Amino acid sequence: MVASADDERFMREALDEARRGAVAGEVPIGAVVVMAGVIVGRAHNAPIARADPTAHAEVLALRTAAGECGNYRLAGATLYATLEPCAMCCGAALHARAARVVYGARDPKAGAAESLYRLLDDARLNHRADVRGGVLADEAARLLSEFFETRRSTRR
Repeated sequence: MVASADDERFMREALDEARRGAVAGEVPIGAVVVMAGVIVGRAHNAPIARADPTAHAEVLALRTAAGECGNYRLAGATLYATLEPCAMCCGAALHARAARVVYGARDPKAGAAESLYRLLDDARLNHRADVRGGVLADEAARLLSEFFETRRSTRR
């Protein structure tokens, strides 16, 4: 399935956030939250800078969006993330009542949207979100690969 122009446009914004994270020494994962075609939250990973294991890009972007909207419920929102969200981030999207989650690269080690679990469409939960994976996946995966390759080469 081909990604929509909007999905690609907003994923590029998330990729820009991921690049900012890499410059800051964080694992390059970025996220944006979109409501009615407008970005209301954006962030990159920041667990190192914040000394906070919950400072994933998705959680931080959702927090920003909730503050911007004045409501922790983000009905109708789409969360864009450069990497398939983990269980914590999927849980945050569900609690925020995001309508959609769109991600770039799959995460076979921790992905909870489709790879390891399917939390976002689990009928046992009281909310579900539509999932669209693989949007600009090659670019997202390349950012991560280059980051870790650079890290490994500087440690030698």
